[in-house]
Amino acid sequence: MKTLTAKNVTTLLELLANAGYSRTKVKQLIKYRAVAVAGKTVTQLDHRVPAGAEVCIKTAQEMRDAEPPAGLPVVYEDDALIVIIKPAGLLSIATEKEKEHTAYYRLNAYFRERDAAARIFVVHRLDRDTSGLLVFAKSEAVKKGLQEQWPTVEKRYVAVVEGVPRERRGTIRSYLRESKALRVHAVRGKGEGKLSVTHYAVREAGPEYALLDITITTGRKNQIRVHLADLGHPVAGDKKYGATTDPVGRLALHAASLAFTHPVTGERLEFTAAMPKRFQTLFPKGAGAADGPAYPDNPSAEGATTMSKAQDSKKETKKAPAKSIKEKRAEKKAKKAEKGRA
Repeated sequence: MKTLTAKNVTTLLELLANAGYSRTKVKQLIKYRAVAVAGKTVTQLDHRVPAGAEVCIKTAQEMRDAEPPAGLPVVYEDDALIVIIKPAGLLSIATEKEKEHTAYYRLNAYFRERDAAARIFVVHRLDRDTSGLLVFAKSEAVKKGLQEQWPTVEKRYVAVVEGVPRERRGTIRSYLRESKALRVHAVRGKGEGKLSVTHYAVREAGPEYALLDITITTGRKNQIRVHLADLGHPVAGDKKYGATTDPVGRLALHAASLAFTHPVTGERLEFTAAMPKRFQTLFPKGAGAADGPAYPDNPSAEGATTMSKAQDSKKETKKAPAKSIKEKRAEKKAKKAEKGRA
């Protein structure tokens, strides 16, 4: 908190201008209710300031703490980077069809409102329907420093998959390539795709689903989803890669932890984001959540829609016995056979 004392009767704008603040900056401070005269928040540039009155201005850090970007919980922020929790259903960056409904757009708008000259830079991405930790840089140099070390960054995910893998721990290696239809799939040769490596371990197993801890040593598009589908256990809710059920009303994949070296200070940074509560409801006996800020199960209107669908699904389940994954797969197989005969 910075404090100024008015020597003579003046206006707020004049007092702060004499203290080195630009008119634009004063407007921003007022907009975010960051200025108080004699203990009362001020909302007008021409507010009269009596002689001897104390004027308090919040620092940038205090404003960050008080005004988190809507729907994007901040896990960590300093002058070089910011780490947020991205909700499921939100793009990381823009696509040809969607420009504004992205984490980048929202975060950039948030920073521009605080400082018109501020910029953020994309370090990495998460799939639209994957939730969890996402890092942005505040300069080109920091972005470059983070991306250079990204292959060695420790990245852990949690996923709910259909069925339980026979091997409780394993590694999946294959070459992946994206088709013209934007579907990622495994290919035979090294020259046809990019090597992708995924490690998994079963944390909790139930009659219908398993909760997996996942680490990756490569970061290809849809890598985890494709590898788990190839294993015969697609991520729950992942219709694109073969899932037949949707028990939590969303893709059941969450970026739970990141650990890397700060590109400016050299400090070791470790971040965790608690597993979504809806994942935990499938394993009530033993699936503990990771330490760290809680994932907001309903962070936006999109989240509300997803929750509504999940609730509707539960209501339908009460009316009729739920079908097992095996039954659903058998039905799917029968329908395909029927189409083939036709």
